Formats: sequence, C-alpha cells, structure tokens
Amino acid sequence: MSDGFIELRGIRKVFSGVVALDAMSLVIKPGEIHCLAGENGSGKSTVIKIMSGVYQPDGGEILIDGKPVPGMTPIGAIAHGVQVIYQDFSLFGNLTVAENLAMNVHLGEKRRLMNWRRTRAIAREAVDRLGVELDLDAEVASLPTAGKQLVAIARALMSDARLIIMDEPTTALTRKEVETLFRIVRDIQARGIAILFVSHKMREMLEISERITVIRNGRKVAEGPTGDFDEASITRHMTGSDILNKPYVWTPPPGPPPVPRLEIRGLTVPGKCEGLDLAIRPGEIVGLSGLLGSGRTELALTLFGMVPRHEGEILIDGAPVRLRTTQEAIKAGIAYVPEDRLTEGLFLSQSIKRNMLATSYERLARKLVIDREQAEEMTQGMVRAMQIATPTAEKPVMQLSGGNQQRVVLARWLLTDARVLILNGPTVGVDVGSKAEIHAKIRELAQHHGLAVLMISDDVLELVQNCNRIVLMHRGRFIDDLPAADVTEESVSDRLKTFT
Repeated sequence: MSDGFIELRGIRKVFSGVVALDAMSLVIKPGEIHCLAGENGSGKSTVIKIMSGVYQPDGGEILIDGKPVPGMTPIGAIAHGVQVIYQDFSLFGNLTVAENLAMNVHLGEKRRLMNWRRTRAIAREAVDRLGVELDLDAEVASLPTAGKQLVAIARALMSDARLIIMDEPTTALTRKEVETLFRIVRDIQARGIAILFVSHKMREMLEISERITVIRNGRKVAEGPTGDFDEASITRHMTGSDILNKPYVWTPPPGPPPVPRLEIRGLTVPGKCEGLDLAIRPGEIVGLSGLLGSGRTELALTLFGMVPRHEGEILIDGAPVRLRTTQEAIKAGIAYVPEDRLTEGLFLSQSIKRNMLATSYERLARKLVIDREQAEEMTQGMVRAMQIATPTAEKPVMQLSGGNQQRVVLARWLLTDARVLILNGPTVGVDVGSKAEIHAKIRELAQHHGLAVLMISDDVLELVQNCNRIVLMHRGRFIDDLPAADVTEESVSDRLKTFT
C-alpha cells in the first residue's frame, strides 16, 4: 500500500490524437515539498489538471490515501484537500483582499447578503494563519505580484488543504520575494501540508524541494531525492541533451574605439534616476541589474520614448536623438522587449504573423494597400530565422509556449532593422532549452549584426554568462560597471545584497 497522500498510476491523456501523458506515475507524500520539472509542453500542466480534476485521464488511476478515486472532479479534488495556485492566481482584481479571501466561505454558507464584519474576520484569520501583513481593504488589482500570490496562498489554506500545487510560482518575483515565498512554503510544510512545486528554474528546485520528478514529452524520465540531482543532470533530463554555457566575449575591432551605438549622458528622470552615463558599442551586450525600485525599468522606458519628461542627452551612433514617443524611438532604431510579454508585448488573440508585422505595416504599405507577398515573405523568413515551432504563422500567438512567444516579440523588432535592443527580463517564464536558444540568438544579433544590447535581469547567472559588462543600479544611480570576466554569480549577488 502506498504511503502517499495522492498517487497517479500509469496515467495516460490524449488530446486530438496527440499523447500528452503516457504511463505517468507520481506519488506526493504528506508534508513533503516535491518539485515537478520539465520544459514547456512536457506535460506539467496536464499533470496538474489531472490531479485537480479538471481533466479526466484516458487511462490509469488516481489514488487518495491509497484508495482509488474514479471520476475526480475539481470540487472532489478540493474536498480531498487538493488546492492549485495557478500562474494567474485566479483572483478577482476588482475586489478587495478581504472579499477575495471570504468569498468561498460565503458561497459555502449560501449567504445572500454580505456581512462585512464577518468578511473582515474571515480574512484576518486567513492572513494571520499565513503570518504575513496584507492590507485587507486594498483592491487585489493594485497589489504587486508577490502580494497577489500571498492572497492566493492564504485562500488555499482556508480550505483545509492537504496538498497545495504551485504552478511556476516564482516567474515574476524578485530574489527577495522568492526568499519570502520559500519561508512561507516551509512554514506550510511544518503543518503537515504537502507542496507540489511546478517549475523549470533549476536552482530553485534544488533549494526548496526534497524530491524531484522530471518529465519530458509526457513521460517521467527521472525521479529521486533532491540530493541525487544537480543543475546539469536536471537540464539533461529535461532536454535530452547537455547545454553548455560559455561566457560571452566581446572583442573591440582593431584601431580607434568604435563610436558607441547607444550613449546616454547625464540622463535624469525626476524622482526615478539621476545623472546616468553609459555607452554601449556595436556588438556589446551590457547587463543591468538592481533591486526592485532601483530605476532600471524607468531607464528602459525612457530609452523607448515612454517617459517624455527627462533631461540629458541620448545619442545613437554619435548623433543626438529626441525620444519623447515610442514612434521616435523606433525611428531611431531602438527596440524594447518588455518583461511581461503577455500584457505588454503581444496581441495574444492575434496571429503570429500579425504580431510580427505590428511595427512594419507602414513599410509594407503601397498606396494604402499592404503588400501581402512581401508581408508573407518577411513572416516566413523570420519564423525560420527565429526557429519558431508552429505549423502556420496564422496560429494565434496565445497558443505558443513561452519561449516561442518571446521569439515572436524579438522577431517583430528585428523586422524594424533595430540598432539597439533593450531586453527587460528576456527569459522570464521560459524553460531551460528555450532559454539557451534565445541567449544564442541574442549573442548572434550582437556579434554578427552589430546590435548594442542592454539586458535587464534579476537572473544574475544570465547576465554573467551572456554579457561582457554588468552595470549595477541602486536608487536611480549606476553604482558599478563590472567586466563580466572579472565577476562570478556569487560576487554580483553579494554586491546586490549590500543595497538592501
């Protein structure tokens, strides 16, 4: 008899003839932190939805406390103590924290009228149980990502959870917020509640979990105590191959130093950043990191023409440019890939083709008519160049994996003949295989096309491996400008900690 709380045995799931899960088995023990790892499209989400009753398996069985549970439904899963915190948290943004936390209790009691005193009492108990501070009267939409996550966790604990499934819980969190989340996860574990931590971030898996299960193409390929794994072995199991990370080396051309492709002199945004000087030459990849609120995103937005009130000089290839609108930035050859591609970088319901061409229609216009032949040629060429996995460019971009969505955003800007590429969190929410491919493409653009790249990231290892210089920012000022060859991930992380 299994000693697990929940067990999947030989689960099979097929969608339109495509096998999503095949002979998938998984055991989650009471009070353990178990990590489910795999690339995007490996079957992680299908496992979650099978366990939570959203999908019915086409073969195999689900057991709770060693007893088969046929026909698991979402309500049945919750009744058994299975709670899922999805990436979008499934919260009501226009309601307060208290209303979100008390809603399920009120629904369960079939109340017709809202009792505001009871609502606050329910919410206060939930927040106190979690041991955090939250403004119960704040609208959830106004909270930062970490705050929304705390609300979702507090709500899950209200339902006598025995297993909490966290789907990519650290995607949009800073390192400090991740540390807070891990403390809460361990507190939850101490109460005997199991955690299934679904992620593709290897360092976090190794830090938080006790056991790791790795799936690839719908099948389990590795499982065991966390001590049996390291980053290289997890990568190998997830992708089926070894991924070698060699530092990026920029070699200046012989002769006089080249004119900077991007240069800023005394750039100041009132209340955000002050007196910034930076030069990035053709082929350079310069990393930028700093704590939340350091001013790094404001700098990126200013360079993309989204902060018209700024002072100082901005030069492209030695010539001063005016960047008061995004149109002026694009015309100057500046491209910006935002951190949140889903809300800021893509038209999710539109096709890959339309997303790619969004900034190129003016060039494609011939007497107010789009040159469809040229548009098709540009699209197909970029699908091949960016290695976007899709049977057709007419496919809605929302149906792509995170890595392919990021390639679409990059492709859009490459079609503008950009000279400066600003990347804000270039691989957030992207699995390890796609991350390596995106990094390779960024290096190629810098080395062979002469782009100046400003890479903004919380992932210090990403910067150390892909940049020739790393600039650290604190309270609106540049503090350090470090050659990547002279630093390590640990030394940069230690330096950032001094800013707290």
